[in-house]
Amino acid sequence: MGIGQEPDEAADAQKRIGVRFGRSDPVQSLVRALNILNRLAAAEEGMTLTKLVEATGLAASTAHRLLTTLEVERYVTFDPERRLWSVGVQAFIAGGAFLKTGHLLAIARPYMRALTSECAETANLAVEDKKDAVYVLQVEGRQTAKSNARPGSRLPLYCSGVGKALLSAMTDGEAAKVLPKQSFRKLTPKTISSKADLHDDLMLARKRGYAVDDEEHALGLRCVASVIFDETGTAVAAMSVAGPTARMADSRVAGLGELVCRKASEITNQLGGVAPGWWRC
Repeated sequence: MGIGQEPDEAADAQKRIGVRFGRSDPVQSLVRALNILNRLAAAEEGMTLTKLVEATGLAASTAHRLLTTLEVERYVTFDPERRLWSVGVQAFIAGGAFLKTGHLLAIARPYMRALTSECAETANLAVEDKKDAVYVLQVEGRQTAKSNARPGSRLPLYCSGVGKALLSAMTDGEAAKVLPKQSFRKLTPKTISSKADLHDDLMLARKRGYAVDDEEHALGLRCVASVIFDETGTAVAAMSVAGPTARMADSRVAGLGELVCRKASEITNQLGGVAPGWWRC
């Protein structure tokens, strides 16, 4: 294919089902593909291959190879009549997921502030991702505590308050898919080390509406967490308060758990969500 020549992309894409990013450096190919997506996103009516080549500085053959790969994955689409490439439905789906998360953060933040105001401890919001609990938002209380629960950090589901809260809202089959196949790694002497013990702990969390991390991922730190549900009754996030055991004594845990449970339920309502019938809160 000569420079600037445009083949019948729609037909050619079907022949390239097995093509990904070629033999070049995969990181470089990824950057080039994202550059193409960004250019298409900025174009209201799509772009021809020739225009994309001019805009990105890529060789026509490289640009076309990346476009057909993106088309297979539905990130771009091709209009054979106008010979225009444009952003595809999968890019919309990925962007929609981000908007949903952003919507959750915007709604959750004032409730987390109210939570920290009432208990003076740090509030955290986390979601499940690739078998971990990932912290996406934190509001510090008046009394701060050393913690590794900063936004972006990850903790195992089985030994974190937010992780166990998320697990408690799953069916046994769903939980099995995100739990380690091997024995649980003990991060502290108090980390739950068997699936039977974890199951009992999750059933207790269901019964009372909140999960407790009792120094299971960090000695001296205690956490209580509850679940936020979407409109289908699926857990989309967990919210917690955490603090040192010196402040979060045994006598405080139940009261804090009920407070977190109530705030999580209020966020669920604001999201238009609904808790499953078996959920306590």
